[in-house]
Amino acid sequence: MATKTEHTSPPDVEEPTATIEKIAEQSQRIVTDFIGRQGDARALEYDPLNIGSAFAEITRRMMADPARLARAQVDLWNSHVGLWQQTANRMMGQEAKTLAEPDEDDNRFSTAAWQEHPVFDYIKQSYLMTSKWVIDTVRETDGMEDKTARKAEFYTRQFVDAMAPTNFALTNPQVLQETIDTQGQNLVNGLSNLLEDLERGKGQLAIKHVEPDAFEIGKTVATTPGKVVFQNELFQLLQFAPSTDKVRKTPLLIVPPWINKYYILDLRKKNSFIKWAVDQGNTVFIVSWVNPDEKLALKTFEDYMLDGPVAAIGAACQAAGTEKVNVIGYCIGGTMTAVALAYMSEKGDDRVASATFFTTLVDFEEPGELGVFIDEEQISSLEEKMGERGYLEGSEMATTFSMLRANDLIWTFVINNYLMGKEPFPFDLLFWNADATRMPAVMHSYYLRKMYQANALVEPGGLELGGVKIDLRKIKVPVYILSTKEDHIAPWKSTYAATQLYNGNTTFVLASSGHIAGVVNPPVSDRYSYRTNTKKPDTPDAWLDSAKEHPGSWWPHWDKWVNKHAGGEIAARQPGKGKLRAIEDAPGSYVMVRSDKD
Repeated sequence: MATKTEHTSPPDVEEPTATIEKIAEQSQRIVTDFIGRQGDARALEYDPLNIGSAFAEITRRMMADPARLARAQVDLWNSHVGLWQQTANRMMGQEAKTLAEPDEDDNRFSTAAWQEHPVFDYIKQSYLMTSKWVIDTVRETDGMEDKTARKAEFYTRQFVDAMAPTNFALTNPQVLQETIDTQGQNLVNGLSNLLEDLERGKGQLAIKHVEPDAFEIGKTVATTPGKVVFQNELFQLLQFAPSTDKVRKTPLLIVPPWINKYYILDLRKKNSFIKWAVDQGNTVFIVSWVNPDEKLALKTFEDYMLDGPVAAIGAACQAAGTEKVNVIGYCIGGTMTAVALAYMSEKGDDRVASATFFTTLVDFEEPGELGVFIDEEQISSLEEKMGERGYLEGSEMATTFSMLRANDLIWTFVINNYLMGKEPFPFDLLFWNADATRMPAVMHSYYLRKMYQANALVEPGGLELGGVKIDLRKIKVPVYILSTKEDHIAPWKSTYAATQLYNGNTTFVLASSGHIAGVVNPPVSDRYSYRTNTKKPDTPDAWLDSAKEHPGSWWPHWDKWVNKHAGGEIAARQPGKGKLRAIEDAPGSYVMVRSDKD
C-alpha cells in the first residue's frame, strides 16, 4: 500500500547566512584595526592597574608558610570528597544535605536546574566551595601591607566571578536549553553582539547595557518641565516649573556629581526625586554639568568649585528672589558642597539655610573598594592618558564602577548578550549609567591626589580655595546626611565620619540598598527601609546598634526635616519670570552631549 509522502519546508538559511557574513566583515575590520594600532607602543601598556606586584607579594607570603598552604589544600580536598559523596547519595535517590549555598543576594544560580539536576547542582556547589576557598586563602595570608592585601583580594574576586559556571555555555543550563530551542542561533547572535561591542570599543570590550535609543532625554527621561535660567562654561542651572499654587519660600538647589548627568534624579515620573520634590511645594534648581572636552583640560578644582556650586547658589538666590537656599549634594556633588560651605563660612557668606548630603565622602581614609584603583602607579598612568587627551573618558570611570559589582554589571550582560544572544532590556537606570561624562585632566588629577591619596579635606587648611583655607569644622548650618547600607562607592561607615566634623545640628540617616537604588527610592515603590538615631556616637557601629528601623522610603522623613528650613510659603514661582530670564527649555543643551557619540 502506497503511503503519502510528507513534504516539509526546507530550513530558512537566509537569516543565518546574512548573520555569518556580517560576522566575517566585522571580524576583518576589528583585526585590521588591532594590527594597525600595534605600531603605537603605548597601545600595549604593561600592567597599568599595578596588579602584578600585589600578586607577586601574596605568592611570596604564601610560599613562606608552606605548612599553612598545605593545610588549606587538604581542607579543599576534604570538602570536595564530601561533595562527591553527597552527589553520589543524591543520584542514588537518597536525601543529601547541601554543602554550599550561594549568598542571599547572589542571583546567578536562580534557575531551577541548578537545584533540581544533580550534575548542575554538583557544578554549582563545586564552584562555590572552590571560590570561597580561593578568596579565604588570599584574605588570610599573613604579613601583607593593607593596601596590597585589598588589591589582591579584589582582583582575586574578579577572577573568581569570571570563572563562574554561569558564564560558560556548556555549564549554564539556561544557555544549553536556549541553544537547543533556537538550534544554536543564540550563539550566532551572541557572537555578532560581541563583535559589535568590540568594534564600538575600538578593540576593547564595551559591553552594551542598554540600547542607545532605548530612551530619549527630554522625552522619556529627564521630563520634568522647566527652564535653563543660568549658564557658564561648566554648568547650566535648571529651574523646574511648580506643580502647586504655593511653594516654600526657601528654594532647593541640587548639586549632582560631575561624573554623571543630573537626570539620575529625574529618570521617569514614577521614580523622579525632582518631580516628587516639586510636588511637595519646593522651587527646585539643579546643576547640569557640561560634558567637557580638551578645551577645558586646564580647568582646576578651584574653577569647578567657584564657578560650580558657589556660582549656582548665587544664581538660584537671584532667580528665586531670596537670600537663602537649601542645598543637596549627591556623591562628589556632596563633597563639592561641603568644600563650598566651608569656604562660604570663612567668607561670612550665609546664603545656605541647610545642607543635605546623599552618599557623600569627605573623609577618604577608608574609601572602600575604590581605593584599590588609587595608588601612585595607577594615578600616574591615568595622568599620562589624560595628558594626551586633556580629559578622562567617562567610559573608563564607568568600567571601574562596573567592576565593583561585576556579577550585576558585567557578567549578567555577558550571559544575556553573548550566550543567550539577546538584546539588553530597556532599563532607564542603565541608560543613564551609559551616558557618562568626561572629566578635565587638571581638575580630576587634583581630586584624586588631594582626596583619595592625601585625605586632605579632613585636615584644617589641607585644601585652599580662592585663597581661603578649608576647614569643615566651620560648617554650622543644619545638615542631613543620607547614606546607604550597601554602598560600594561611598561606604556608609566612612560617610559617617562627617557627623564628627560638622558643627551644625546634624541628622544621619541610613537607607537600605546601594549608592543609586537606596537614593532613588520613591515612596510609591514601598521598597527597602531606613534607619534613624537621634544620637551621634563616635563610631558608626555604635550608631547602628541603637538605630531604629522604619519601613519604606526615606524621602518623606527628609521632607519633614527640610521643611523646617523652608521659611513658610509664598505664591508659586515660574521659571524665567524672576531676575534671571529663561535661556532655553529644560533639560537644556549641556545634558544632550554624549561622550559615546563623538
